[in-house]
Amino acid sequence: MAVRHLAVSAHTVRRLWPADRNAVLDYFLRLDPEARANRFMGNVSEAGVRAYAAQALTAEGVMYGAFVDGDLRGLAELRPMETGSSPYILGPRAEAAFAVERAFRRQGIGAALFARIARAARHRGVVDLHVRCLSGNGPMLRLAAKHGAALQRAGTETEGALHLARPTPFSLWYESIAEAFDFTLAVSFPSRERVTA
Repeated sequence: MAVRHLAVSAHTVRRLWPADRNAVLDYFLRLDPEARANRFMGNVSEAGVRAYAAQALTAEGVMYGAFVDGDLRGLAELRPMETGSSPYILGPRAEAAFAVERAFRRQGIGAALFARIARAARHRGVVDLHVRCLSGNGPMLRLAAKHGAALQRAGTETEGALHLARPTPFSLWYESIAEAFDFTLAVSFPSRERVTA
């Protein structure tokens, strides 16, 4: 079946907050079966998606979304690989996960999400950023390679690692401004919600 690619003129990437919970659920439920399997590293039921979405925004780490015309069309997650992190310091190793709706791919959304996650990781104490995906997930493999991740295939999965530079005083200041701006965007232009819990 041919997938129609939409012309995306602009997208906004911002941090997601607990108030975005329904938009996150709506997003995961909209993913086609292949995209959902790629995101969750295997098949997951609607009940599993609902359970994951219910806790995703309050779990350790941070999430960022790409919005097109007020709808969440791409999502990136940054999760610590060790327990005991805080919202501000995730520890030396963290894992990133990405998904972009099929009709909105090849519009720069994945690259913008990857750059935002890498920047957030760098400013939360992460030295090594890891990505893991199914070996057949071409979009994710291309995205990781484009950003300099060293990729290693192990059976049906591929893992990539990206060593991050240490933050500078200016980059820390810039990140704090970006976070404040993200919050202002979330309050001023809340995401559309279609799903009832």
